[in-house]
Amino acid sequence: MTRIFLTALAALALAVPAATAAPTRGQASPSIAAIAAQTPQFSTLLSLVKKAGLAETLSKPGAYTVFAPTNAAFAKVPKATLDKLAKNPAALKRVLLYHVVAGKVPAAKVVTLTSAKTLAGPSVKIRVTGKTVRVNAAKVTKADVKASNGIVHVIDRVLLPPA
Repeated sequence: MTRIFLTALAALALAVPAATAAPTRGQASPSIAAIAAQTPQFSTLLSLVKKAGLAETLSKPGAYTVFAPTNAAFAKVPKATLDKLAKNPAALKRVLLYHVVAGKVPAAKVVTLTSAKTLAGPSVKIRVTGKTVRVNAAKVTKADVKASNGIVHVIDRVLLPPA
């Protein structure tokens, strides 16, 4: 069963846009922040990361795994919620850190987990059903986008930490 999930996640990784494709031999991978800056589907995420003061952190060496919501994922969040977060930097930072796990957690490992502790504190639940991997209610749509300082897994919903 795990082999099926790894195959499905590998196929998702091949669908990564050119801006986030693996570097050619001799090239360094871009940082997580650079991937967000180079990929149009992450413009909302990038804007919020900058507002929360996390862009520099996601540019530094380290090992992070980011479950990155797309612009479409942010569009599903009620405008009032986004406005409230934009006005409260501490709450915004907590929501964004709820998308980040310490260390590099590739798809092959994600599918073996039932949860992962986030940098915000609370853990996210990980569920594998058929060929679908979910982090809380979010579906992983692209896996294993490699960065110089970690890995990005693209998700279709914004994760909100428990109150």
